[in-house]
Formats: sequence, C-alpha cells, structure tokens
Amino acid sequence: MNIFVWVLQGLLAAMFLMAGLMKATQSKAKVKESGGERMAWVDSVSEGGLTTIGVLEFLAAIGLILPQVTGILPWLTPLAAVGLVLTMIGAAALHIKRGDDTSAVVTNIVIMLVAAFVAYARFVLVPA
Repeated sequence: MNIFVWVLQGLLAAMFLMAGLMKATQSKAKVKESGGERMAWVDSVSEGGLTTIGVLEFLAAIGLILPQVTGILPWLTPLAAVGLVLTMIGAAALHIKRGDDTSAVVTNIVIMLVAAFVAYARFVLVPA
C-alpha cells in the first residue's frame, strides 16, 4: 500500500509542479496560448490570481514529497494533499461557473479524489 501511495504522490507532485511553475512564471496570455482551449479559464482570473494559483500548486507539489522523504515535519504531506483537494474544488467551481465543458469538471473531480485518497492514506492507512 505504501508504494501505491508513493506512486500517487509522485504523479500528483509531477503534475502540479509543472502546472504550478507554468502558472507562476508566465503571463496569462502565454499560459492561455500554451494551453489552448483547455486554458480559456485564465480569462476569469487576474494576473495575480493566476500567479497565486501557480505558487500554491508548486508548494503543494513540494509538500507532497519533501517532508516525508526528509522526515522533517512529515505530517505536512497529507496537509499538502488536503490543499490540493481544496484547489480542485475551487477549480471545478470555476469551470461550473464559467459553463465550461463537463470534461474539465470531471478532470478536477478525478484529481481531487486522488488527492483525497493520498491525504486519507497518509493520515490513516500508512501515516507519513
């Protein structure tokens, strides 16, 4: 079970590390251009809001791995997963509010469920 949870943590961390860096370091126009139609939602947030989302995603990605690997404050790992759950709830709400395609909301829900499982697993099943 521990290996399975590590794999999920690694996948989530890689995904949010890349996405967070992109959002935190590029302009809205560049993010929208590089993501195409999938990133049309950036029109609904400010430049600062997009940067904030990127920084939070980047920090959560680090929080999924680093505390547990180093053994320094490992209880931060499940909290990082909880943070991603909240982020995905916000993302799904934004897509619903915008009337975006349901695939965007489904994607957010799937990622949210994976993050919720990681949080549960690290709090209860195989604690960090």
